[in-house]
Formats: sequence, structure tokens, C-alpha cells
Amino acid sequence: MEFNRRVFLKIAGLTLLGFAAKPGWEVLSKMNESPSSSVPGAPNPKKWAMAVRLRKCWEEEGCRDCIDACHRTHNVPDLGKIKEEIKWIWTVPYEKVFPEHAVEFTDEAYQARPVPVLCNHCDNPPCIRYCPTRATWKREDGIVMMDFHRCIGCRYCMAGCPYGSRSFNWRDPRPFVKKINLEFPTRTRGVVEKCNFCEERLRQGLLPACVEACKEKALVFGDLRQPDSEVRRALQNQTVFQRQPELGTKPKVYYIL
Repeated sequence: MEFNRRVFLKIAGLTLLGFAAKPGWEVLSKMNESPSSSVPGAPNPKKWAMAVRLRKCWEEEGCRDCIDACHRTHNVPDLGKIKEEIKWIWTVPYEKVFPEHAVEFTDEAYQARPVPVLCNHCDNPPCIRYCPTRATWKREDGIVMMDFHRCIGCRYCMAGCPYGSRSFNWRDPRPFVKKINLEFPTRTRGVVEKCNFCEERLRQGLLPACVEACKEKALVFGDLRQPDSEVRRALQNQTVFQRQPELGTKPKVYYIL
């Protein structure tokens, strides 16, 4: 009996030592795994993507419906300072979004046009590799997520993102939110944030707030794995761009010209 007890305690001690030696991020990252990743025979998850029809987007000059809807839904503050700006979706001139297209004979009508930009929810997101706490991770459906509670504000993910799609809260953002949406968490000082493809709305069977708010139907959202989805139909037989595809990040926001 004594021998068995000693053997049991020895094995238990080695097991605990093994867990202790395991990197903390590896243990914590298991919390974010989708059930379908561990259940044999589980159906393939969706692969969410967005298409932006630029010509439709440019039909109404100065329109901010998508931006306002997104920022209102997600308690994005208006700090009034460019250097401290928090943004989930915003616009950038065409030639800066697609600098490789700014050749001598490009139609000048495109060059100053505003292009909506947001987190690209890349298939190969570099931001994830830079985050030391796994506060950012990619779900099986392709959405690159942020855990505001786990974020330590090191901003490594911001340095790793080649698209400038993340914002840092230099001060408490809550006093600068006009009307707080109680259905979405507010952030604190020292936290990074970004677009989440409205995953909280997708769970309810709703479209992202920006897509729903767009009167021109310039934003199209859907499952790339469904051949008859609206986003797949929108991309067929079109001139389609991605931002800096040469980086190998494989963005899941497509632009149609």
C-alpha cells in the first residue's frame, strides 16, 4: 500500500510539473477553441467575409452611415483628437489604400475617393503572432477577435498589423461615448480595440451594423463557403482587390471596382 501511494504521489507531482512547465499562453488559448475543433465529424464552420462595392459607396458623397452605425453599436468614443482617435471603420483616400494602383494613367476620378477600411480579418493575421497574452486570436470562422480583459496594452499587435486597423485607448474612453450601448462592453484606458465583424450580432442571426446601415448596399457580407451566399455572388465576374496581397496575410475584406 505504501509503495502504491508513493508511486501515485510521484506520478502526480511529475504531472503537475509538466503543466507548470507548459507556456501560460498555450493553456489559456485552449479556452478560446471552438467546440468544432475537438469534436470528430463536426461540420465545417462558416468563413465570414465582406465585399465593398466602391462605385456604389461613392454614389452618395460624404455618407457616414456605416461608420456611425458601427461606432454607435460598439461604444467607440469620439475623443476629438486625431492622435488619440479610436476607429473600427473609417475612410482613407483610394491612392493610400491601394498605392500599387496609383500609376500614371489611373483614372484620376478614383484617386481622392474615400475607401472604407476596417480590420481585414486575415486568414494569416500577423497581429496574433505578436500578442504575448493571446488577447487576440482567430476563430475557426475567420473572425480575428480581441479579449479586452486579457489585453495588457503592449501594442505589439498594432506594430504587427500592416493595415493600421487597431486603436489604442490612451485615456478612459467612456466619458467620450455619447450614449452607451449596454449590450456591448465598454473599454478602459490602456486597451487595444478594433472591428470584430459584429460577431455579437452574427450570433443573433443579424448582419454587421455597418452592412445593415448602408442604404446604397455597398457593403456585402456572408459565408465564403456557401456558393450561393450574397458575398460569393458579389465577387463573381468582378474586378476584385485586396489590400497588400503581397504580404501573404490573405485579407477577408474584398474591394470591387
